[in-house]
Amino acid sequence: MSILITKDDTFIIQGITGREAVNMSRECLDYGSKVVGGVTPGRGGRDVYGIPVYDTVRQITAKTRVDGSVVAVPPAFTRDAVYEALEAGIKTIVVVTERIPRFEVAQMVELARLRGARIIGPNCLGVLSPDEAKMGGLGGRAVDAKKAFKKGPIGVMSRSGGMTTEMCNTLTAAGLGQSTAVSIGGDAVIGSTYADLMPLYEADAETKAIVIYCEPGGRMEAELARYVVEKKSRLPIIAFMAGRFMDEMPGMRFGHAGTIVEGKADTTAEKIKRLETAGISIAERIEDIPALVKTRIGMTG
Repeated sequence: MSILITKDDTFIIQGITGREAVNMSRECLDYGSKVVGGVTPGRGGRDVYGIPVYDTVRQITAKTRVDGSVVAVPPAFTRDAVYEALEAGIKTIVVVTERIPRFEVAQMVELARLRGARIIGPNCLGVLSPDEAKMGGLGGRAVDAKKAFKKGPIGVMSRSGGMTTEMCNTLTAAGLGQSTAVSIGGDAVIGSTYADLMPLYEADAETKAIVIYCEPGGRMEAELARYVVEKKSRLPIIAFMAGRFMDEMPGMRFGHAGTIVEGKADTTAEKIKRLETAGISIAERIEDIPALVKTRIGMTG
């Protein structure tokens, strides 16, 4: 099983005629994803690698079932594009665009909540369920994604798109496949945090453990630790914390917009302490992750 995207789910790409979206369309099609349409206002009637392009989302949802949308439009137009998808009844929206004002992201997330929908991102690479489908640019070309991601029992969540692939590739090399990998986004405000996605993994009987990639800044790790304790999660979690040098270099920027350390609670040392108190294992290095996973799920070899 998997979460968020399966081989049977359909999705569209908003902003499909943009350069990055054209490449992403090719990658998704090659991986086997069911991309049923694209939207670029004023470009209706064209196609991108055989994917029909429409002027509006409604023109597609009026013709066929659409489970999700990948939004790849410029920042100034992202909020309107997400609103359009939500008003058309789409329930899973991956926003790959970065540099969207925080208050606009908050508005998008709130409307999604009111519509019973879910946003992944912004500033993310999307979702990939190995041997099923990928929604976004995660893993890059299909031929590369099929090497790095293999089907299996480990759920993966990461604030970094590139590190999502790195961790999955490391797990795959150690014989540990993945149920679904989610690049949740590196901005300060995102649609779905670790704790938001945990119930989906909990409900997936084939997911046996979770691996997460963490960074300094923000409160997502604290939310996850609280979730694990309060919900008595059945899933062992292994976390890798990047950016530990920032504790010794106040003011240093790590990269993602969300890595803003506003107080002691946002430092890596405090985060690690909080995660360990909740029973979450901490990997010192990426290559240590597979052994910790195997130990936690009682797997030998």
